[in-house]
Amino acid sequence: MSHTVAVINLDLPGATISRHVYGHFAEHLGRCIYGGFWVGEDSDVPNEGGIRLDVVEALRELQIPNLRWPGGCFADDYHWRDGVGPREQRPRMVNSHWGDVVEDNSFGTHEFMALCELLGADPYISGNVGSGSVQEMSEWIEYLTRADDSPMAALRRANGRDEPWKVPFFGIGNEAWGCGGHLRAEQFASLARQYSTYVRNHAGNEVYRIAAGASDHDYHWTETLMKSFDPLDAGNGPAAPFQGISLHYYTFTGEWSDKGWATEFSTDEWYLALARAAHMDELLDRHGAVMDRYDPKKRVGLVVDEWGTWWNVEKGTNPGFLYQQNTLRDALVASLHFDAFHRHADRVVMANIAQTVNVLQAMLLTDPDTNALVRTPTFHVFAMNAGHHDAAALDVHLVDDVPTRSVDGGDLALVSASASTKGDTALVSLTNLDADAPRTVVLDLRGRDVVGHSARVLTADAANAHNTAERPDAVIPVALETVRKHDRGLEVELPAHSYATVELTLA
Repeated sequence: MSHTVAVINLDLPGATISRHVYGHFAEHLGRCIYGGFWVGEDSDVPNEGGIRLDVVEALRELQIPNLRWPGGCFADDYHWRDGVGPREQRPRMVNSHWGDVVEDNSFGTHEFMALCELLGADPYISGNVGSGSVQEMSEWIEYLTRADDSPMAALRRANGRDEPWKVPFFGIGNEAWGCGGHLRAEQFASLARQYSTYVRNHAGNEVYRIAAGASDHDYHWTETLMKSFDPLDAGNGPAAPFQGISLHYYTFTGEWSDKGWATEFSTDEWYLALARAAHMDELLDRHGAVMDRYDPKKRVGLVVDEWGTWWNVEKGTNPGFLYQQNTLRDALVASLHFDAFHRHADRVVMANIAQTVNVLQAMLLTDPDTNALVRTPTFHVFAMNAGHHDAAALDVHLVDDVPTRSVDGGDLALVSASASTKGDTALVSLTNLDADAPRTVVLDLRGRDVVGHSARVLTADAANAHNTAERPDAVIPVALETVRKHDRGLEVELPAHSYATVELTLA
């Protein structure tokens, strides 16, 4: 069997991989909030204050660092005052973007903040620029974070919460080029400066403000936002009321109106999906290059706060609810994204997969009839990668025989890898994208002595294998036994269509 060599210098740590690139996204969309996170206090499903506990317990396994809410497109229709106070008195609203359904606002600010506390996750609030006002956004951050007897702090106390919360992340609008207002880049750049100014730091709460950024290849949008910064005379980089800008990119194999199916796909569609996922690396390179021209010291963060697969909805489900299954292919899409985020750890400060429960590339699926909870293959990639949280990135140089396949006008490397180190450990992530053939990877480990190792692998007999309530363990990680000592370090045999992690103990 031919093999690929991965050279890793264990003694040359790079930028820190922020744990926040393993962030999540919960929008008022389909059954993500209602039936996913929220079942209500009167539900037979075990809950705490209406929050579904089996979902919380599963996500705690992932050590999720942050949760983005309430959208998405929903954020720019959402008026936060409608979601506070006694639930029976909250006004109803139309969710015009997702299913055109009416919701009762029973899940609002207090419920979301309680959810974050149960999860141990930092809240990432998306503010309403599209249909909201500067005053509305300013009062929301005051309501959330101010400690004294200001008008909004007093209102919060009247609604049952005495102490302010910590809100480290606040989004200034969402997809302003589309559902967030159909604005031109120049229009939004001015609004981002204005709205960000009024998202103030109260009571010692330091807010990292994230302006709604580009979709896909819209480098003009990124450049326009970067040009809106005020240069500092001292040459320390740009200054503006916001500290980060976002990027959205989804993976699918068809056209926007027919994206392909989650569980029914050909071998060509397997490779096309993975090639499009691997394209994230180029997007980070090129958006990062634009940012570098204005911010060479990388003081402005890039936040990929929507990413993941987007397939046709499962047959027989509401097309506005975006419910899809999640296969081994989705898991490998995730592993490719994480490799890209690790390689760009000096610029990518946060990322949020879309979405956490029951929507798009979800971690968890809940059955509306039986209330069964299913962990998806993507869930397991997040769990296997926990060792990368806040670790120092290590360069991985793939040399010798790196197999490729011609896909979509380019060459797709069939082996992907990234690595990090923290203290006396290192974690190496390896993906074999070959649909049919195993692959041997030699880890050429340099700079530090390796005194122990363990490995796990995520794979299945079929590339479209997925977990269901009837077969919840069809795709789960197991010990990888095909790791052997090699003159250059370790030799790892990867099954076809697999993802593996190798944890190293260092002297």
